[in-house]
Amino acid sequence: MEYRKFDRGYVLRLDPGEEIVECLTHLVDQEKIQLGTVSALGAANDVTIGLFNTKEKKYYARRCQGDFEISALVGNVTRKDGEPYLHLHITIGNPVTGEVHAGHLSSATISATLELFLQVWDGQVGRQFSDTVGLNLLEF
Repeated sequence: MEYRKFDRGYVLRLDPGEEIVECLTHLVDQEKIQLGTVSALGAANDVTIGLFNTKEKKYYARRCQGDFEISALVGNVTRKDGEPYLHLHITIGNPVTGEVHAGHLSSATISATLELFLQVWDGQVGRQFSDTVGLNLLEF
C-alpha cells in the first residue's frame, strides 16, 4: 500500500495481493484517524461479502473468487472502544460472465489495483452495540 496525505484526507493505492480491510485498518490506526468516509474502485479476485439477516441478527457471508471489477466501494471509519471500526459496502462485477455481487465487505484481495480516497472529518463518532438491532450503531 502506498498513500499520500492531503489537507482533506488520504489517497491510497493498493497493489496485487494486498487485502483492503487489513490495509485500511492499518492506515487508520497508524494515522490515528477518528472519523472519515471511504470511496474506492479497482479490481479484486477474492472477495468475501455479507448480508445481515435482521430477523436472526447475524451475518451470512459469501466468498467470490475470480476476476471482478470493483465498481463501488463506499463506507465510513469510526471508532469502537478506541479501536478503528470500518463499515464498508462493495459492489463487484464481471461483465464477461454477467456476475454482479454486492454487500457488506469482510475482505477483498486486490488483483490489479485499488484507488481509494479517504476523506477525514473533524471530531469523533463512536459505535455501540444495539440489542434491538443486533449491530454496532453510530453513537453520538
